[in-house]
Amino acid sequence: MTAIPQGRARRAALVSAVCALVVSGTGLTGCSEDPDEGTNGVGKLPPAEIQRKTRTAADSAEAVRLSGSVVTSGRTYKLDMQLKADGATGSVTAQGATFQLLRIGQRLYLKADAGFWSDAGAASGDKGDAAAAGKLDGKYVKVPQGDPSYKKFSGFTEKDVLLDGLLTLHGTLATDGHHEQAGTRIIRITGDKGSGGTLDVSLEGTPYPLRLVRAGGAGTLTFSSWGKDFALKEPAKDDTVDYGKQLPTS
Repeated sequence: MTAIPQGRARRAALVSAVCALVVSGTGLTGCSEDPDEGTNGVGKLPPAEIQRKTRTAADSAEAVRLSGSVVTSGRTYKLDMQLKADGATGSVTAQGATFQLLRIGQRLYLKADAGFWSDAGAASGDKGDAAAAGKLDGKYVKVPQGDPSYKKFSGFTEKDVLLDGLLTLHGTLATDGHHEQAGTRIIRITGDKGSGGTLDVSLEGTPYPLRLVRAGGAGTLTFSSWGKDFALKEPAKDDTVDYGKQLPTS
């Protein structure tokens, strides 16, 4: 039996210890010199190509769940939406008020408590609408397509519109290393070293986007349940209010 020099043995033990520490800290299953070993390979691509592939994957997916915050025009919206081509369901919170949205095809419903409708009526100066808030409490109010609110609210329910507007990095693209997001190995790409936003792209299976930090502190969003279908059900007639061509307060 050949003896191993003491110095070499110490170095080998140190390397093994460091490897074990890195593995346990990242959730990776091996200490390989190639961080892309066993992945879908997009981590080896230029950042622009990674972005193109992840956009293609997102556009091709039948469904997705989107959650997090978006800041636009100085206002913060908190979203938790399940989206697919023919509809969506979920919640939006803005200025302390939370409302539910349900879209099935072109039919869009908004559900909120009496406080939401009362505040809307007061803001519009319409005391009649504010007084009617109790009748709308917890009801699915059908949003008329001709009402100015329709386009605003439906924008939160349209998968392609949301993804096209959100999955954008600004400035010069670069990669920012291999990381882990919610137990999944990812490659991170950045715009202008992060000031233009960062996007985490899955290295496992389809290269879906998993997390987006928008440029300029404009919110952080996570994407999950890619390709997982969900049911959309028309609300019961007793729970639905149809105001015809215009909402009581727009």
